[in-house]
Amino acid sequence: MNNQSRRDFLLKTGYGLGGMALGGMLPGGGFLSSALASELADPLTPKQPHFAGKVKSIIWLHQNGAPSTLDLYDYKPELVKLAGQDVPASFLKGIKTSTQGGLGKLYASNRTWKQHGQSGAWFSDLLPNLAQHADDLTFIKSSVTIGATHDISILKLNSGGLNPGRPTLGAWIQYALGSANPDLPAYVVLYNGKKEPTGGSINWSSGFLPAVYQGTAFRSGKSPILHLERPELVAASQQHDNLGLLKQLNDLKDQAYPQDTELQARVRSYDLAERMQTSAPEAVDLSKESDATKALYGLDDETTKEYGTNLLRARRLVERGVRFIQVVSGPVDVDGDERTWDAHTKLEENHGKHAKIVDKPIAGLLTDLKALGLLDSTLVVWTSEFGRTSWGESGTGRDHNPWGYTQWLAGGGVKAGTTYGATDEIGLQVADKSLAVDTYDLHATILNQMGLDHLKLVYKYQGRSERPTVVYGKVIKELIA
Repeated sequence: MNNQSRRDFLLKTGYGLGGMALGGMLPGGGFLSSALASELADPLTPKQPHFAGKVKSIIWLHQNGAPSTLDLYDYKPELVKLAGQDVPASFLKGIKTSTQGGLGKLYASNRTWKQHGQSGAWFSDLLPNLAQHADDLTFIKSSVTIGATHDISILKLNSGGLNPGRPTLGAWIQYALGSANPDLPAYVVLYNGKKEPTGGSINWSSGFLPAVYQGTAFRSGKSPILHLERPELVAASQQHDNLGLLKQLNDLKDQAYPQDTELQARVRSYDLAERMQTSAPEAVDLSKESDATKALYGLDDETTKEYGTNLLRARRLVERGVRFIQVVSGPVDVDGDERTWDAHTKLEENHGKHAKIVDKPIAGLLTDLKALGLLDSTLVVWTSEFGRTSWGESGTGRDHNPWGYTQWLAGGGVKAGTTYGATDEIGLQVADKSLAVDTYDLHATILNQMGLDHLKLVYKYQGRSERPTVVYGKVIKELIA
């Protein structure tokens, strides 16, 4: 049976018992994916979760370069007391430091610390605005990961894999749930700065999932989507006819190569791009936002304007049903060098500038989501690829630390105003290893809040049933309200 007659047969019989069985194999249904299923259904059609989820959207705030959470959230009086001394051997048990830059002296930066809110959460003076939301945050102070190089650890943070080729978390969610707004991508990436973030588009890739599930990057500025506007001398009807002809030609090609998901994604991207010419500019247009709202996000200050614009756009995308918005922080100038949070030297200057950029906008996002009644249905995730060491490097910085660092969640049915886990007395390792939260656990918990069981969300690839958390991961139930 050739491809065309096979497709016709399936389409004609798809509403019988065979169609019902095949329907159970569609993404999100907890069964294996099937090439036949994707022939019968639009892969971006909204799909039911495994169970009722508590959130509709994720805003994933990646602090690119790995900030020192020892200098933001994790107050360690013992580190201050021991500063300048060698690292006691007792704190190094169970870890290998040979992959790092070697052991320096214990280092305590010049920060002022204070407890905030009824929860008594500690914040340094670098985050005065976010500190006002202490009782909205759920801290994970026992975060761990694998690897200590940015490219590898960022890839793991986004996809769970140590090598390129696995789908990112946003792609899995789009695969499982489809799109809630046919006129916008279900997975959007926002970043500030002139260049793509570390690792580039591999960190919003669909991996081995069909290409239609990959993230769509929006750039900074008034026109975040390149080449979206219709050429000046082309009428809307003319463009529609041209795209119609192009679709017919691509459909013929698709019949010859039904397994080519890149081609299928390209066909759908033309249709989506035409619809987005109206919807996307409106979604990212901030002109109708009030001056008070713009000020809340820091758009009235050149320091916070670009990052604040991304977060305000993220809120607008949440309002319009976008399921996963990945916001990646951009670089700052440190003595003429564009630097991420990666402060191997001059941590005080580096973190001082980065904190000023993100503190007010993130606090504004939480305030705005709460005021609009969106925080309950949105999960905000503050995360990075790893943390930074308790010892210093080059006298003024810190090295990479995958053994114990802080991340936090807000909204979306998590226990606000609580802290899970802790690092040791100098903030180097997780104190109680049974409470360690790896990337896989974080992903499993986020998927759970979306109504998805990470053990049932599978896709058959090269004869193997793949899932978002590889062969690891557990839902951290203590984080859930």
